[in-house]
Amino acid sequence: MFSAFALGQGKENKGKFYVYWGWNNGQYTKSDIRFKGDNYDFTLDNVIAHDRQSDFGIKFINPAEMTIPQYNFRLGYFFHDNWNISFGIDHMKYVMDQNQYAKMSGYINNGSAFDGTYNNDEIQLTEDFLKFEHTDGLNYANIEIRRFDNLIHFPISKNGKGIDVNLTEGFGAGILYPKTNTTLMGQDRYDEFHLSGFGLGAMVGINFTFWDYFFIQAELKGGYIDMDDIRTTSSKSDKAQQDFFFSQQNIVFGAVIPVFTPKKQINF
Repeated sequence: MFSAFALGQGKENKGKFYVYWGWNNGQYTKSDIRFKGDNYDFTLDNVIAHDRQSDFGIKFINPAEMTIPQYNFRLGYFFHDNWNISFGIDHMKYVMDQNQYAKMSGYINNGSAFDGTYNNDEIQLTEDFLKFEHTDGLNYANIEIRRFDNLIHFPISKNGKGIDVNLTEGFGAGILYPKTNTTLMGQDRYDEFHLSGFGLGAMVGINFTFWDYFFIQAELKGGYIDMDDIRTTSSKSDKAQQDFFFSQQNIVFGAVIPVFTPKKQINF
Protein backbone atom coordinates (compact mmCIF):
# COMPACT_ATOMS: atom_id res chain seq x y z
CA MET A 1 0.00 0.00 0.00
CA PHE A 2 1.16 3.52 -0.71
CA SER A 3 1.60 5.39 2.53
CA ALA A 4 0.96 8.78 0.93
CA PHE A 5 1.31 10.65 -2.30
CA ALA A 6 2.26 14.17 -3.31
CA LEU A 7 0.90 16.16 -6.24
CA GLY A 8 3.35 17.95 -8.48
CA GLN A 9 6.27 18.05 -6.08
CA GLY A 10 9.47 19.53 -7.47
CA LYS A 11 12.32 17.32 -8.61
CA GLU A 12 16.01 18.17 -8.69
CA ASN A 13 16.96 17.03 -12.18
CA LYS A 14 19.63 19.54 -13.16
CA GLY A 15 22.92 17.82 -14.01
CA LYS A 16 21.41 14.43 -14.76
CA PHE A 17 21.64 12.40 -17.94
CA TYR A 18 19.11 9.92 -19.19
CA VAL A 19 19.18 7.29 -21.91
CA TYR A 20 16.40 5.21 -23.37
CA TRP A 21 15.65 2.56 -25.97
CA GLY A 22 12.29 1.42 -27.25
CA TRP A 23 10.10 0.79 -30.24
CA ASN A 24 7.66 2.71 -32.42
CA ASN A 25 4.55 2.22 -34.48
CA GLY A 26 4.25 4.72 -37.32
CA GLN A 27 1.88 6.23 -39.87
CA TYR A 28 2.49 8.47 -42.91
CA THR A 29 0.32 10.79 -44.93
CA LYS A 30 0.01 10.36 -48.67
CA SER A 31 2.78 12.09 -50.62
CA ASP A 32 3.62 13.20 -54.13
CA ILE A 33 6.90 11.61 -55.21
CA ARG A 34 8.93 13.09 -58.05
CA PHE A 35 11.46 10.89 -59.89
CA LYS A 36 14.08 12.61 -61.99
CA GLY A 37 16.94 11.38 -64.17
CA ASP A 38 18.75 12.03 -67.44
CA ASN A 39 15.88 10.66 -69.56
CA TYR A 40 12.81 10.96 -67.36
CA ASP A 41 11.00 13.32 -65.05
CA PHE A 42 7.65 12.28 -63.62
CA THR A 43 5.56 12.71 -60.49
CA LEU A 44 3.29 10.20 -58.77
CA ASP A 45 0.42 11.81 -56.85
CA ASN A 46 -0.85 10.84 -53.41
CA VAL A 47 1.23 7.70 -52.99
CA ILE A 48 0.21 5.55 -50.01
CA ALA A 49 2.78 4.03 -47.67
CA HIS A 50 2.88 2.25 -44.32
CA ASP A 51 5.46 1.23 -41.76
CA ARG A 52 6.81 -2.33 -41.48
CA GLN A 53 6.74 -3.98 -38.10
CA SER A 54 9.08 -6.87 -37.34
CA ASP A 55 7.60 -10.09 -36.00
CA PHE A 56 8.01 -10.17 -32.24
CA GLY A 57 10.98 -12.24 -31.13
CA ILE A 58 14.44 -12.34 -29.63
CA LYS A 59 15.64 -9.67 -32.09
CA PHE A 60 13.93 -7.00 -29.96
CA ILE A 61 16.41 -7.59 -27.10
CA ASN A 62 19.32 -9.34 -28.82
CA PRO A 63 22.19 -6.77 -29.04
CA ALA A 64 23.24 -8.20 -32.41
CA GLU A 65 19.76 -7.76 -33.92
CA MET A 66 17.97 -5.09 -31.89
CA THR A 67 18.46 -2.43 -34.59
CA ILE A 68 16.33 -4.47 -37.02
CA PRO A 69 12.89 -3.52 -35.60
CA GLN A 70 11.59 0.03 -35.68
CA TYR A 71 13.30 1.61 -32.68
CA ASN A 72 13.85 4.87 -30.79
CA PHE A 73 17.13 5.75 -29.08
CA ARG A 74 17.71 8.94 -27.08
CA LEU A 75 20.42 10.41 -24.85
CA GLY A 76 19.54 13.55 -22.91
CA TYR A 77 20.92 16.01 -20.37
CA PHE A 78 18.99 18.14 -17.87
CA PHE A 79 20.37 21.68 -17.98
CA HIS A 80 17.49 22.75 -15.69
CA ASP A 81 15.25 20.87 -13.26
CA ASN A 82 12.43 21.00 -15.80
CA TRP A 83 14.25 21.20 -19.12
CA ASN A 84 16.56 18.88 -21.02
CA ILE A 85 18.25 18.72 -24.39
CA SER A 86 18.67 15.40 -26.14
CA PHE A 87 19.95 13.66 -29.23
CA GLY A 88 17.96 10.79 -30.67
CA ILE A 89 17.50 8.47 -33.60
CA ASP A 90 14.00 7.52 -34.68
CA HIS A 91 14.45 4.42 -36.82
CA MET A 92 11.20 4.23 -38.78
CA LYS A 93 10.38 2.19 -41.84
CA TYR A 94 8.51 3.54 -44.85
CA VAL A 95 7.09 1.12 -47.43
CA MET A 96 5.21 2.22 -50.50
CA ASP A 97 2.13 0.03 -50.98
CA GLN A 98 2.90 -2.21 -53.94
CA ASN A 99 0.39 -2.49 -56.82
CA GLN A 100 -1.62 0.57 -55.77
CA TYR A 101 -2.95 2.91 -58.46
CA ALA A 102 -1.68 6.48 -58.66
CA LYS A 103 -1.97 9.48 -60.98
CA MET A 104 1.22 10.14 -62.95
CA SER A 105 2.40 13.22 -64.86
CA GLY A 106 5.64 13.78 -66.75
CA TYR A 107 7.68 11.84 -69.28
CA ILE A 108 9.91 8.79 -69.63
CA ASN A 109 12.32 8.40 -72.56
CA ASN A 110 14.92 5.85 -71.48
CA GLY A 111 14.15 2.99 -73.84
CA SER A 112 12.08 1.08 -71.31
CA ALA A 113 8.60 -0.38 -71.66
CA PHE A 114 7.33 2.67 -69.79
CA ASP A 115 8.39 5.30 -72.34
CA GLY A 116 5.79 7.96 -72.99
CA THR A 117 4.27 11.24 -71.92
CA TYR A 118 1.86 11.18 -69.01
CA ASN A 119 -0.73 13.77 -68.04
CA ASN A 120 -2.50 12.84 -64.85
CA ASP A 121 -2.80 9.26 -66.11
CA GLU A 122 -3.64 6.49 -63.68
CA ILE A 123 -1.08 3.70 -63.53
CA GLN A 124 -0.53 0.69 -61.32
CA LEU A 125 2.71 0.72 -59.33
CA THR A 126 3.81 -2.82 -60.11
CA GLU A 127 7.19 -4.03 -58.92
CA ASP A 128 8.63 -4.11 -62.45
CA PHE A 129 7.94 -0.36 -62.63
CA LEU A 130 8.73 0.78 -59.09
CA LYS A 131 9.61 -0.59 -55.69
CA PHE A 132 10.22 2.20 -53.17
CA GLU A 133 11.05 1.69 -49.50
CA HIS A 134 13.04 3.35 -46.73
CA THR A 135 13.34 0.16 -44.72
CA ASP A 136 16.75 0.26 -43.09
CA GLY A 137 15.31 2.70 -42.51
CA LEU A 138 13.69 6.13 -42.52
CA ASN A 139 16.36 7.33 -40.09
CA TYR A 140 15.48 10.63 -38.41
CA ALA A 141 18.50 11.83 -36.38
CA ASN A 142 17.33 14.77 -34.31
CA ILE A 143 17.96 17.14 -31.43
CA GLU A 144 15.06 18.01 -29.14
CA ILE A 145 14.29 20.36 -26.28
CA ARG A 146 11.92 18.77 -23.77
CA ARG A 147 10.13 19.94 -20.65
CA PHE A 148 9.67 17.55 -17.72
CA ASP A 149 7.16 17.98 -14.88
CA ASN A 150 6.41 15.75 -11.94
CA LEU A 151 2.66 15.12 -11.53
CA ILE A 152 2.42 12.66 -8.68
CA HIS A 153 4.90 11.00 -6.31
CA PHE A 154 3.99 7.73 -4.62
CA PRO A 155 6.46 7.04 -1.78
CA ILE A 156 7.00 3.35 -1.07
CA SER A 157 10.24 2.97 0.91
CA LYS A 158 11.00 4.62 4.24
CA ASN A 159 13.39 7.11 2.64
CA GLY A 160 10.60 8.42 0.43
CA LYS A 161 11.62 6.75 -2.81
CA GLY A 162 8.93 5.16 -4.90
CA ILE A 163 7.11 5.78 -8.14
CA ASP A 164 6.87 9.12 -9.90
CA VAL A 165 4.37 9.97 -12.61
CA ASN A 166 5.73 12.68 -14.90
CA LEU A 167 4.62 14.60 -17.96
CA THR A 168 7.07 15.44 -20.73
CA GLU A 169 6.65 17.36 -23.97
CA GLY A 170 9.04 18.84 -26.50
CA PHE A 171 9.98 19.73 -30.04
CA GLY A 172 13.01 19.34 -32.26
CA ALA A 173 14.57 19.13 -35.70
CA GLY A 174 17.05 16.95 -37.49
CA ILE A 175 18.23 15.25 -40.65
CA LEU A 176 16.98 12.27 -42.61
CA TYR A 177 19.61 9.64 -43.40
CA PRO A 178 17.61 6.81 -44.97
CA LYS A 179 18.76 3.60 -46.56
CA THR A 180 16.40 3.57 -49.51
CA ASN A 181 15.58 0.27 -51.20
CA THR A 182 14.52 1.12 -54.74
CA THR A 183 14.00 -0.73 -58.00
CA LEU A 184 13.09 1.71 -60.76
CA MET A 185 11.95 0.71 -64.28
CA GLY A 186 13.95 -2.50 -64.39
CA GLN A 187 17.24 -1.00 -63.23
CA ASP A 188 19.40 -2.74 -60.66
CA ARG A 189 18.21 -2.54 -57.06
CA TYR A 190 19.73 0.34 -55.09
CA ASP A 191 20.00 0.23 -51.30
CA GLU A 192 22.50 2.64 -49.72
CA PHE A 193 22.51 5.21 -46.92
CA HIS A 194 22.26 8.81 -48.12
CA LEU A 195 21.67 12.20 -46.47
CA SER A 196 18.33 13.08 -48.05
CA GLY A 197 16.65 15.94 -46.22
CA PHE A 198 15.37 17.31 -42.93
CA GLY A 199 12.59 16.80 -40.42
CA LEU A 200 10.68 18.64 -37.70
CA GLY A 201 8.88 17.02 -34.81
CA ALA A 202 6.97 17.45 -31.55
CA MET A 203 6.06 14.98 -28.84
CA VAL A 204 4.17 14.48 -25.59
CA GLY A 205 4.65 11.61 -23.19
CA ILE A 206 3.78 10.13 -19.83
CA ASN A 207 6.71 8.87 -17.75
CA PHE A 208 6.76 6.40 -14.86
CA THR A 209 10.03 6.51 -12.90
CA PHE A 210 10.87 3.85 -10.31
CA TRP A 211 13.15 4.56 -7.33
CA ASP A 212 14.69 7.57 -9.13
CA TYR A 213 16.74 5.56 -11.61
CA PHE A 214 14.64 3.53 -14.07
CA PHE A 215 11.64 4.50 -16.15
CA ILE A 216 9.04 3.46 -18.68
CA GLN A 217 7.71 6.14 -21.01
CA ALA A 218 4.84 6.19 -23.51
CA GLU A 219 5.03 8.86 -26.21
CA LEU A 220 2.92 10.32 -28.98
CA LYS A 221 5.07 12.01 -31.62
CA GLY A 222 4.37 13.72 -34.90
CA GLY A 223 6.16 15.82 -37.45
CA TYR A 224 7.07 16.75 -40.98
CA ILE A 225 9.69 15.20 -43.27
CA ASP A 226 11.07 16.82 -46.43
CA MET A 227 13.50 14.80 -48.54
CA ASP A 228 14.58 16.45 -51.78
CA ASP A 229 17.67 14.32 -52.47
CA ILE A 230 16.74 10.62 -52.34
CA ARG A 231 19.06 8.31 -54.27
CA THR A 232 17.19 5.75 -56.38
CA THR A 233 19.89 4.06 -58.51
CA SER A 234 23.68 3.79 -58.63
CA SER A 235 23.71 6.85 -60.91
CA LYS A 236 23.94 10.16 -59.03
CA SER A 237 21.65 11.76 -61.63
CA ASP A 238 18.73 9.54 -60.60
CA LYS A 239 16.91 11.05 -57.63
CA ALA A 240 13.51 11.30 -56.00
CA GLN A 241 11.82 14.00 -53.91
CA GLN A 242 8.95 13.73 -51.44
CA ASP A 243 7.56 15.33 -48.30
CA PHE A 244 4.94 14.08 -45.85
CA PHE A 245 3.74 14.16 -42.25
CA PHE A 246 4.34 11.30 -39.86
CA SER A 247 3.06 10.11 -36.51
CA GLN A 248 4.49 7.67 -33.98
CA GLN A 249 3.32 5.81 -30.90
CA ASN A 250 6.37 4.86 -28.83
CA ILE A 251 7.09 2.76 -25.79
CA VAL A 252 10.59 3.18 -24.36
CA PHE A 253 12.61 1.96 -21.36
CA GLY A 254 15.39 4.01 -19.81
CA ALA A 255 17.69 4.92 -16.97
CA VAL A 256 18.59 8.15 -15.17
CA ILE A 257 22.29 8.82 -14.56
CA PRO A 258 23.02 11.55 -11.94
CA VAL A 259 26.53 12.39 -13.21
CA PHE A 260 26.86 16.05 -12.18
CA THR A 261 24.57 16.13 -9.15
CA PRO A 262 25.53 15.68 -5.49
CA LYS A 263 24.75 12.21 -4.17
CA LYS A 264 21.92 13.56 -2.07
CA GLN A 265 20.22 15.01 -5.18
CA ILE A 266 19.25 11.87 -7.02
CA ASN A 267 15.47 12.19 -7.22
CA PHE A 268 14.14 12.09 -10.83
